[in-house]
Amino acid sequence: MPTHKLFLPPLLLTLVLACAPWLLNDYYLALANKILIYAIFALSLQLLVGGAGLVSLGQAAFFGIAAYATVLFSPEYEAANLFFVLPAALVCAGLYAALTGALVLRTTGIYFIMVTLAFCQMVYYVFHDTSMGGGSDGIYLYIRPEFRLGDLYTLSLDSATHFYLYSLALLALSWLFLSFLMRSTFGAALTGIRLNEQRMRAHGFHTFQYKWVAYIVAGIIAALAGNLYAMRDGYVNPELLAWEQSGLVLLMVILGGKGRLWGAIAGAVALTLLQELFQSNAIMGSWANHWHLSFGLSIIVLVALLPNGLVGLATRRMNLATAPSVKEER
Repeated sequence: MPTHKLFLPPLLLTLVLACAPWLLNDYYLALANKILIYAIFALSLQLLVGGAGLVSLGQAAFFGIAAYATVLFSPEYEAANLFFVLPAALVCAGLYAALTGALVLRTTGIYFIMVTLAFCQMVYYVFHDTSMGGGSDGIYLYIRPEFRLGDLYTLSLDSATHFYLYSLALLALSWLFLSFLMRSTFGAALTGIRLNEQRMRAHGFHTFQYKWVAYIVAGIIAALAGNLYAMRDGYVNPELLAWEQSGLVLLMVILGGKGRLWGAIAGAVALTLLQELFQSNAIMGSWANHWHLSFGLSIIVLVALLPNGLVGLATRRMNLATAPSVKEER
């Protein structure tokens, strides 16, 4: 498929989504912003799971580190410069990804999953049991960072519209970057590693280096989502680093389908909306108090019915629509 035809639908969808601030009320705009943030988070894990075949339960570490760094590097009673805070948050998460990746990538299979979980829990207890990040109570970001170019230009993100458009732009850039990455020689090497790592080694590829770079890139993209999350809520606590957060984003990738990048986005949309549905007292009534049960049962049913995720369902429908009609011979 020509490149312009491949990227035209996402571009048109982005332009449509950019109209949301003028079509949605404050509640639904905040919900849409939450979906955008989790979509970036899911894309980061999709690079590992769908790209290199690395199932990680430690992705929340980079998400949480960046969220804490965003608050800790921001002055308490004045707006920080986003051109400083954002790189600082990405560097902190990237360094942790580089350090831990050099260790965890020496394991495979279930051992890789458990070691990534262990490193994530280690960061969780660092922030939970020390006063560095406010302990179990967390810390607050009172004023969102803003774009500043000296005294020449300032763009505040306090506006819900500005912050939504900023989040949408970062999601579009993240998807575009990963799309080009997976279509490059590097992406082809990752696919080869996922399919048969031993054969790739036999062909002379240093598979560890490819996986290490992918692990760092995934950590930095997760950090981008963590930075947005901290600015959106103005509050971070150790629960952002808990294993449940890693499990949630892994469910997004599985539900959406690990074959395509947009599957991670579809999974983030579906799972966030399901959470919102089951937590709604207006819709679920008293069942909203037990939303975890309804949510868990719905995930089991969806995974059972859609073994290839939402991507598989969409692909199957496209194949049925394009298949030539065959008349039965009698």
